Amino acid sequence: MTTKNDDASANLLIQEVDDELRHEQMQQLWRKYGNLAVGAAVALVLSVAGWQGWSTWQTKQRVQSGAAFAAAIQALEQGKRDEALAALGSLAADGSAGYRVLADMKLADIKLNAGDRDGAIALYDRVAASGADEVYRDLAVLKAAYLKLDGAEPAVVEKMVEKLAVESSPWRHSAREVLALAATKRGDEAKAAELFRKIADDPAAPQGVRARAAELLAASGAKAKG
Repeated sequence: MTTKNDDASANLLIQEVDDELRHEQMQQLWRKYGNLAVGAAVALVLSVAGWQGWSTWQTKQRVQSGAAFAAAIQALEQGKRDEALAALGSLAADGSAGYRVLADMKLADIKLNAGDRDGAIALYDRVAASGADEVYRDLAVLKAAYLKLDGAEPAVVEKMVEKLAVESSPWRHSAREVLALAATKRGDEAKAAELFRKIADDPAAPQGVRARAAELLAASGAKAKG
């Protein structure tokens, strides 16, 4: 007959054997997979360090590009056009992502003011096809569409901006103006009047766009009566 002490001793022995087995299993697992664990830990450390380095580099690039863009605008305001164009061209090629877009848009404006409509359209088209934020791409589409009204087929221009004319689009008023002008160009005065009226009656439309739409609506009505 066993005593309580014997039972306790047996339980202790079993506990020690279990602990030893677990220890042995852990050693075997470490021998088998230890290198992988170390490698994973090293990879994690390197990835974190790499990400921090990349973020720091990106921040530095943005700061440098911002300073270069500001200097280019200042040079332009001071009448140093060639210097400004060179700086903007460099930014458009090698600046940080956001400033590449801003440089292209500014260069397009400069070309347009200088009478180079095709050059401006090419730059707007480049921004529209880039990986820039949607707001910049849509703005570039609108600017290009306005310029293409003089030369391109109305259907081409309409296709460019039709998705921007929906109610949910922040650009709907300008897009509808382009659609109305394209309709006028192809002789659809009724469609043009409908779009101009929609803009003129929309209190959310910018005041300048509403006023222009009202004037064009009046002109189209007068033309229809004549």
